Amino acid sequence: MRTKTTAAGVLSAACALALSACSAAPAPSPVSDDRPLVDKKNWPKPIPDSGLAKGLVLPLEEYATPYAERVEWDEANRILQQKCMKDYGFTVELPRAGVNPPPNNNEANIERRYGITDRAQAEKYGYALPPALQKHTEQKLPDLPGIQVEALTGHTKPAPPKADPDAKGGVSLGISPPSKPARAEINGKKTYAGGCVGWAKDSLDAPDPDHFVVAELLGNSLTESRKSPEVKKVIADWSSCMKSKGHTVADPYKAMEQGAPVSGTATKESITLAVDDIDCKDSTGLVKVWSDAEKKIQQRQIKDNQAKLDKVKQGRTKAAKAAKAVTTG
Repeated sequence: MRTKTTAAGVLSAACALALSACSAAPAPSPVSDDRPLVDKKNWPKPIPDSGLAKGLVLPLEEYATPYAERVEWDEANRILQQKCMKDYGFTVELPRAGVNPPPNNNEANIERRYGITDRAQAEKYGYALPPALQKHTEQKLPDLPGIQVEALTGHTKPAPPKADPDAKGGVSLGISPPSKPARAEINGKKTYAGGCVGWAKDSLDAPDPDHFVVAELLGNSLTESRKSPEVKKVIADWSSCMKSKGHTVADPYKAMEQGAPVSGTATKESITLAVDDIDCKDSTGLVKVWSDAEKKIQQRQIKDNQAKLDKVKQGRTKAAKAAKAVTTG
């Protein structure tokens, strides 16, 4: 059974279609003609190729969906939704996927899983992300007329939020009246249950990539690893090293909190803290000790959850194959 999709939900979910293309960012910039809308050079690398995390891969990453696969899945849905809309006589340009990439390839966030790890970046940006990852390209969302919303979602376009007549100044409650099912036919063509969004997913004939199972296990393994004697010791050693450099911080996460730039631009002090942070990680071997401890935990997790993880991997493989057939077809 498909979950009921409201017009408002799908139109706002166009942001999700583009993988955070519409999320809040410090400095949104319009699409320009002098740079590609989707620039793969800024996409996160599958495996870090610099810093203390260079070449580091955790066992559970075998089951996590890489960013490139997520983009292809979202792009395949976009292509099919637009094709479906065209069949109704509507030319609609929905937001592209892969425009505003995250800094991490998957839920492991390996580059910063144990705090920052790249000294070359720290020397320039402190704890801030590189400028290319702070930029946010703003894609214009189509304000579809009601009939097109029905075709896209299978439901009517929500009415504006009602105002509270008893409130001072008629303050809006921010609640839209519920949507209704779309008309049975649009331009002589039967309306799909779930609209073109539902039709696109059905056409792919593959499950949405499951990020939750692996993400939960990754969260559990990180939490458990922090309690291990070897990790506790190496964090204490790192903290002592930091103290010798004039910084009082209990663990790498506290250092990130302390050094996080307020304006998005690193200060001289935060750069010094970041560089010392990485140097202390290097001298104490923190990244290797911590990742080795977590690898052991994840190997046990995989054994305990093998059937569930195999199902996730099979679904991911099927989704990737279905998406590629659409994007390259």
